[in-house]
Amino acid sequence: MDLEALRREYLAGGLRREDLKEDPVEQFELWMQQAIELGINDPTAMTVATVDAQGQPSQRIVLLKHVDSTGFVFFTNYGSRKARELDANALISLHFPWHGIDRQVKICGRASRVPAKESLAYFLTRPRDSQLAAIASRQSSVLSSRTLLLNEFERLKQKFAGGEVPLPEFWGGIRVLPHEVEFWQGGEKRLHDRFRYERQDDQGWQVERLAP
Repeated sequence: MDLEALRREYLAGGLRREDLKEDPVEQFELWMQQAIELGINDPTAMTVATVDAQGQPSQRIVLLKHVDSTGFVFFTNYGSRKARELDANALISLHFPWHGIDRQVKICGRASRVPAKESLAYFLTRPRDSQLAAIASRQSSVLSSRTLLLNEFERLKQKFAGGEVPLPEFWGGIRVLPHEVEFWQGGEKRLHDRFRYERQDDQGWQVERLAP
């Protein structure tokens, strides 16, 4: 397999400092809206990177469910590997790979759990099967067979057949407050455009162009 020969030019367009908004969250919202309008597959899918006690990084794909001035929010099982690692080390990195438009966004920040009422508000919007799956799956634990998971799902389906599915206490949201956000736009001849926002002590943002 000749991977070295796989290459292409990035010709989707450049990025200038004057094109950027002063707040990275506003810039992210603009790029997210454009990714949605251009039909990018799973535009809210992001790589979430955490680190364990030995310094071993771990990554997985999670869906972004909310963003505003308070941070970027996703939901997970609080017993999962990512949640346990964040309990020990709240530093986290998010990455959005929008290959179809030659764009990437990288976010570095600190994670914290959202209040239970926020988790409940989102949980109630999920399809019923997704609610049941959140309870049935003890995420990241060893599972001897898929049959056991399916049986547990069916048991819960029968158990809650006559009423609402309750929010499990081991499931909820994680909010990432960013201190660094980088926007990457592919450029021809590998001369890509990169801009990094860094939070300042006065809560403002410093914007710098980075070499590709």
